[in-house]
Amino acid sequence: MTAGSEPSLSTSGVRFPVKLVPVPSKDTGPQILEEFALTGQIAIVTGGNGGLGLEFAIVLAELGAKVYAIDLNSTPSSDFAAAVKYVKRLGSSLEYRSSDVSRQEVISATIGQIASENDGKIHVCVAAAGILGPEIDCTDYPADMFQKIMDVNCSGVFFTAQAVAKLMKREEIAGSIILIASMSGSVTNREMLYSPYNISKSAVIQMARSMACELGPAGIRVNSLSPGHIRTKLTAALLDVQPATEAFWASLNPLGRIGAVHELRGVIAWLASDASTFCTGSDIIVSGGHTIW
Repeated sequence: MTAGSEPSLSTSGVRFPVKLVPVPSKDTGPQILEEFALTGQIAIVTGGNGGLGLEFAIVLAELGAKVYAIDLNSTPSSDFAAAVKYVKRLGSSLEYRSSDVSRQEVISATIGQIASENDGKIHVCVAAAGILGPEIDCTDYPADMFQKIMDVNCSGVFFTAQAVAKLMKREEIAGSIILIASMSGSVTNREMLYSPYNISKSAVIQMARSMACELGPAGIRVNSLSPGHIRTKLTAALLDVQPATEAFWASLNPLGRIGAVHELRGVIAWLASDASTFCTGSDIIVSGGHTIW
């Protein structure tokens, strides 16, 4: 480097392209907002017909992505229809596709069709489809119910990520795959009999680590998001008639309350975008601190 010249950073040893962001000058403007933009990108969200999945789909659309929500229902819910109207007002796109994540050939074909409609490209995947299953003592849990939970929560997440990763590698897209796990994959919720669900979510966390190792050389990032107790339409059906349950859940974290759906939006936005390009194989726990006690 000669005297007076500007220092430079070489990327010759980097295995895949990395966009270097210069230090902004005082009059440059808020570059961090540009890093979060998903303009022109294609995103899919499984379990996107309602609950957390639909919220994640809306977030990606707000960031500018063309979003495809995938769920088992043959027709979308009224909540989804309302979300489509909202997204259209933003000038973005949100479409619905019916598919079964637990069947490898079915979800692969659905994802392949979405890619074929978009020049073979998918940039972001959020695998959020999952079921809780009934609350039954582990010694009495029926085999068919256990298998169903594994089929959706474990196999379904893997089949989704697998199909997307294959397309990303083919198109040389350094994309982001986000697997929705749960704090129940790291800790066991007190006084709750959901061993199969907890087991399946532990598998998702390890799945993210394992796939991140394999896909890292292609520039594809894989992370998991582990929510804590969140008030959704599904949990509200229980909590509204059992307020003592909500009070108990709230007492188990330092913030003294359960979470709201919108409090997961920022993490999804970060993981999906260029703001998190050096994060892979991580499990992001958003639980109000439930797991730190």
